[in-house]
Amino acid sequence: MEKFVVTGGKPLFGEVNISGAKNAAVAIIPAVILCDEPCQIENIPNISDVTLISRILQQMGAKVRRINKSTLYIDPTHIQTSVAVTDYVRGMRASYYLLGALLGKYGKAKVALPGGCNFGVRPIDQHLKGFEALGAETRLVDGAIIEAKCDEEGLVGTHIYLDVVSVGATMNIMLAASRAKGLTVIENAAKEPHIVDLANFLNSMGADVRGAGTDVIKVRGVNYMHGISYSIIPDQIEAGTYMCAAAATRGRITIKNITPKHLESISAKFREMGVKITEYDEALTIDATVKPLKRCNIKTMPHPGFPTDCQPQFTALLMSVPGTSIVNENVWDNRYQYISELIRMGAHISVEGRLAIIEGGTPLTAAPVKATDLRAGAAMIIAALEVSGTTEISSIQFIERGYEDVVEKFKALGADIKKVYYTGDNEQELRA
Repeated sequence: MEKFVVTGGKPLFGEVNISGAKNAAVAIIPAVILCDEPCQIENIPNISDVTLISRILQQMGAKVRRINKSTLYIDPTHIQTSVAVTDYVRGMRASYYLLGALLGKYGKAKVALPGGCNFGVRPIDQHLKGFEALGAETRLVDGAIIEAKCDEEGLVGTHIYLDVVSVGATMNIMLAASRAKGLTVIENAAKEPHIVDLANFLNSMGADVRGAGTDVIKVRGVNYMHGISYSIIPDQIEAGTYMCAAAATRGRITIKNITPKHLESISAKFREMGVKITEYDEALTIDATVKPLKRCNIKTMPHPGFPTDCQPQFTALLMSVPGTSIVNENVWDNRYQYISELIRMGAHISVEGRLAIIEGGTPLTAAPVKATDLRAGAAMIIAALEVSGTTEISSIQFIERGYEDVVEKFKALGADIKKVYYTGDNEQELRA
């Protein structure tokens, strides 16, 4: 068993470099399937989700080579199958992007239902609706595999209106439509930065995608895509996580390799709380040492609203701020599973439907907690940094799905954090 052991109570100071965006990488890597030549992807985060999707492509016949820690070389020309049903596929949520890529390239796909974090129903009905509108037939096989295929005419461009704003469906339809015949128009499309990044990647290979970043995206299919070298955008959620940690510990850190515009909704909340934010071209400094922080309310929304993926971390921050703060989770139905873990540490938080009501400023104590999902795990680290005692965090495999070198980065900021390996009933530490 692996755990993080955190002894908190100290403010964070220093600098941290942000890795490439997880949510962009897990779509761009499968998108290479659409290409007819090898590609080189730079600024790849060194996280377990990237390892999984790379292994999936290798199982399918692609040649994948890690040139260095943040660069992958992918040659999709040796892919021999449109089937992906292994445990690797079931182990990550974003494996559903294989459906759009395989369907676009080969006109058929057979992909196991994805796994990943479990915090509520995440249906892929909007994905399938888009594929069917393009001319594919879809069906569920044995309750665990999605099969999609089109006839000899192939995928044909059309108008698609998404019933709900869905990042995954928007990106998956973009993938399939990029090799379809004619023009596809996606209305009520999601607008997140990683959607724009995927569109830029596709266009660099020769695709014709326009309107990414707005609610109407137009994709004109092409017959051939050429190899490129492409660098993924920085991870806005990782940046937001370190911002929350700095504010929660009343520290001051400089966050490098970011796009400040992608953080506008997050930075606005920090400024509302009295945190000083200084922005540069590709960096920002967050300073929570200047004056006492004020309570605030947040409501998660699709981009450009406050991101749901930063909600647990912000909740952990608000525990340290005197007064009543209210969090309104407006994207996922069941993203408060982690609240019970914070309550173990003495947090005064009540949940009423989509609302979490936080009575901040109450003393917290160290306690054994677990990561219930990726971003909840980040919230546990932030909460542990607030407490002067030693906190053990289990189920850290969720955290390592989306954060590169999390221990090393926090250590560089002055945090007392280590990863330990336990064995047996006595949980004897083997090595740090």
